[in-house]
Amino acid sequence: MQNTRRDFLKQSLIAGSVLATAGCTAPTNNEEAETTTREIRKNPIGVSTYSFWQFNGPREETPIEYCIEQAARFGFDGIEFLLVQMTSEEKPYLNMLKKKAFHAGLDIMGFSTHQGYVFPEKEKRDEEIKKTIHQIELAYELGIPTMRLNTGRWGTSGSFDELMANRGIEPVLEGYTEEDGFKWVIDAIAECIPTAEKCGVVLGLENHWGLGRTAEGVDRIVQSINSPWLMVTLDTGNFLEDPYDQLEMLAEQAILMQAKTYYGGGKWYTLELDYPRIGEIMRKAGYKGYVSLEFEGNEDPLVAVPQSLEVLRNAFYYEV
Repeated sequence: MQNTRRDFLKQSLIAGSVLATAGCTAPTNNEEAETTTREIRKNPIGVSTYSFWQFNGPREETPIEYCIEQAARFGFDGIEFLLVQMTSEEKPYLNMLKKKAFHAGLDIMGFSTHQGYVFPEKEKRDEEIKKTIHQIELAYELGIPTMRLNTGRWGTSGSFDELMANRGIEPVLEGYTEEDGFKWVIDAIAECIPTAEKCGVVLGLENHWGLGRTAEGVDRIVQSINSPWLMVTLDTGNFLEDPYDQLEMLAEQAILMQAKTYYGGGKWYTLELDYPRIGEIMRKAGYKGYVSLEFEGNEDPLVAVPQSLEVLRNAFYYEV
């Protein structure tokens, strides 16, 4: 069952665009030279437009076009669009962004969207399903191969700042259980799978608070749906306990990795992430796809983003 998703991943992940090779020759006992080549490839590295904005000020002050220009200037391979940062969903705007990214030499390699299904009211869940299907169709219009998906959360924390102060943990809505929540989420995502398949957009369920706060929660949902069109967007900064064990648990199901850095101190918290160790986890899992930088620190992005790129370039590679 799980192998179906793994096989699909091997066929669909984007190969790295930066290549380094090292050759060695091993003579045989028969005085014949048998040449073997050990080839090292770098994972392609993208950057989320969130890295330049972080919800600081009106989105118009940090437009997607500006983010494309900066990503190309710093030498990224691709760019991940944050939907709420876009100023329109009309076709002329989408086509302009595609043209600009292509001309800059960047893949539009991810689509970071927001939705949630943890609602007792079926009407609200149906609205979120409809919204998610629309987002999948937007990804198709933009030519984006994978889209980030959230479970949503109980909403009992009040503000997001309060949720972060409680390390992402919040009480279950009175009168309901986590089992209710998981059923709502699984049933809702299952309704989105046919559109994802039709559009050729892999949904990546992120470890992004709510029922996706833990690797176990994400894995439960993905395994229950059991479709090659639902995999994992694996965020390095959203496991606040035992991050390396939890990353390892989901590594083989990843369609995209989002990598956080916190130069200047984090907006809500700071994690001292060991990226060489994370890179080794992903190599063992056979991951060859994109790593998307999400800078979430207080340093000037024009300083921290290129610093982060160097860290990720050195950490993520694989042998072929």
